[in-house]
Amino acid sequence: MRTLIVVPTYNEVSNIRKLIERIFALGIPDLEVLVVDDNSPDGTAGVVEELQKQNPHLHLIRRSGKYGLGTAYVEGFKFAIKHQYELIFEMDADLSHNPEDIQRILAAMEKYDLVIGSRYLTGVNVVNWPLSRLVLSLFANWYTRKITGLPLKDCTSGFKCFRRKVLESIDIDRIKSDGYSFQIELHFLAWKKGFRIKEIPIIFIDRESGSSKMSRKVMFEAAWMVWRLKIMDLLGKI
Repeated sequence: MRTLIVVPTYNEVSNIRKLIERIFALGIPDLEVLVVDDNSPDGTAGVVEELQKQNPHLHLIRRSGKYGLGTAYVEGFKFAIKHQYELIFEMDADLSHNPEDIQRILAAMEKYDLVIGSRYLTGVNVVNWPLSRLVLSLFANWYTRKITGLPLKDCTSGFKCFRRKVLESIDIDRIKSDGYSFQIELHFLAWKKGFRIKEIPIIFIDRESGSSKMSRKVMFEAAWMVWRLKIMDLLGKI
């Protein structure tokens, strides 16, 4: 089954080569990778272009500016839909998501429409986060479940796989959120549309190299997003 892993990047030159090599070393048939780069000044896109010379299954979209995670995924989803990939992954570029978990997610996709790699399904499986960030993440997930009713342990996970029909059912051009709120919005819309969703446990290891993209703006946007989704649902606009 044709599978595309979408990887947004901004200043990931220290990670992107290792990630791509580890993904393709898995030897999964019909698997391809799309890097969506936000004009990284550190030369991330150049590394990808170098790897493309030896690998026809590696693709690159170079954007003209730093437009953010949400729009990068939307652009990647459009590429996947246009080229008729059946399964579409979201995955971080910083190696916090273990490439070996791709196979476990694919196995679960045989029975589900959306499979989410969950940090909190079997307790707390997060490594190298400061306590303050862990508490914030746990609270954000509790808050999201409380307000929206979304039945997930990890509402903000960025490691997952969709069937193409899930993304085709969502008007992805209307999604303007970023970061955590982008993940919440996608999960909520898929749930409300009745798709089969499964969480499987993963261990999240904070980035091996580089700096985090987390910001207060992302956190406040997520806090507002859950109320926006709740109101839209009550008004029948989902």
